[in-house]
Amino acid sequence: MTPTQTRWLVTLGVASALVVWLLLRHVYASLAPLPWTPVPTLLILAAAEAWAGRGLRARLAGRDRAAQNGASGSRLRPLPPITIARTAALAKASAHAAAVIAGLAAGFVIYLAGSLNKPIPRGDVFSAAGTFVGAIALVAGALYLERSCRVPKSPDERDTTRGGG
Repeated sequence: MTPTQTRWLVTLGVASALVVWLLLRHVYASLAPLPWTPVPTLLILAAAEAWAGRGLRARLAGRDRAAQNGASGSRLRPLPPITIARTAALAKASAHAAAVIAGLAAGFVIYLAGSLNKPIPRGDVFSAAGTFVGAIALVAGALYLERSCRVPKSPDERDTTRGGG
């Protein structure tokens, strides 16, 4: 599995924004008002993935010194490789889904930008803009979690890559 590329996420977002914008030209009048509930949901998911990435990165880097030195009487078991692979797959899927959601929300904002003087479209713009911000936060959290799945190089490996030795 290759790392997620930012340009692919941007492409997904732009394509979904274009599709939504084209669809809204024909069906917006028959849609219900947009809910605000995706905003906190996406922000909570973003925070959870960033928090998981922070913990995973620390564990892979061996920063939990108390457990490693036996000070607490217990040692951390190494993480199974399948756990790290599944976490990376989850992060990649989250980044792709969040990019599509951001594109959907951007399509709504672009379509409704011209009708902010009416109350229902104005409410939809605020909901879509909040959803866009939440989706971008989820993309950032997912990319951080994916990057955290990389095993850091040992000091010996770092010296050989810098020309030492």
